[in-house]
Amino acid sequence: MGYTPIDLRRLNVTSLEDRPSKVRSSDGGRTVSSEASFRTWFDALPNILAGEGLRDLVRRTARAIVDERPILLGMGGHVIKVGLGRMVCDLVRDGLVRAVAANGSVTIHDAELALVGKTSEDVDSALQDGSFGMSGTTAAVILNAVAAHPSHGVGRAIGDALVAANAPNGDASVLVTCAREEVPMCMSVAIGTDIVHAHPQADGAALGEAALVDFRTLCSVVADLLDGGVYLNFGSAVLLPEAFLKAVSVARNLGHRGDFTTADFDFIRQYRPQTNVVRRPHLGTGGKGFAFTGHHEILFPLFWQAVRTELA
Repeated sequence: MGYTPIDLRRLNVTSLEDRPSKVRSSDGGRTVSSEASFRTWFDALPNILAGEGLRDLVRRTARAIVDERPILLGMGGHVIKVGLGRMVCDLVRDGLVRAVAANGSVTIHDAELALVGKTSEDVDSALQDGSFGMSGTTAAVILNAVAAHPSHGVGRAIGDALVAANAPNGDASVLVTCAREEVPMCMSVAIGTDIVHAHPQADGAALGEAALVDFRTLCSVVADLLDGGVYLNFGSAVLLPEAFLKAVSVARNLGHRGDFTTADFDFIRQYRPQTNVVRRPHLGTGGKGFAFTGHHEILFPLFWQAVRTELA
């Protein structure tokens, strides 16, 4: 059969004035003067999508700090590699972050910066001759520390060793700062993912014991965090989202309940952080998860300056 153009004269049209709309002119961004304060500039950002979400997360984080609820900062090695270690140390020393969760690469980059003020080798070229990951100093400091005190956990054992060695750049080391401030630094380690695991003195039993101590400490932090706390995941796409979700399950199994906040910050949106950090922990609860996409070296200082300003 043939078709003829449909008659649109019977369409039901709506009123623009009465129609629900997601964007209002009052939510738009504003230009501020070059002399404007950070608060004025931040308040002038669009209150739409990520702008609205960032404001909400800042308020939730500041409120948790005021209410003395734990802020757990999770981070991958890239946070250290892009120069944010000193800022993390300041957050710990100022009492804004009550615990740190990290993957094994953080121990590598943080320890190397503490010891010699540089890190991050050229993997592409070093891989060609097999020299990638073969720093004897890095392996000795990390592996000897863990082997000597596995019951202290990976993070605390290495932090204490760097303190004892009077590492030249210790004040900028997250491991050192957490050890000095006695703030938990819970390391999630997967055997074979870190360069030190390729060295002959790597002790699987010691690494396993220390990593298990850190996981159980993480569970304790998360159990407290479930009631009004905040978990911020910066740049870990696999290990920390998996460890965090297991810690949530352990805490709830032991009877801990409450509403809390989570957020993932990364260059791209990955499956596990979106699922295990942003969405799953809040199913059936009143909590909320956020996701922000961008460079750590920009978003991390921006977010924390906004929190500090909110607290002022």
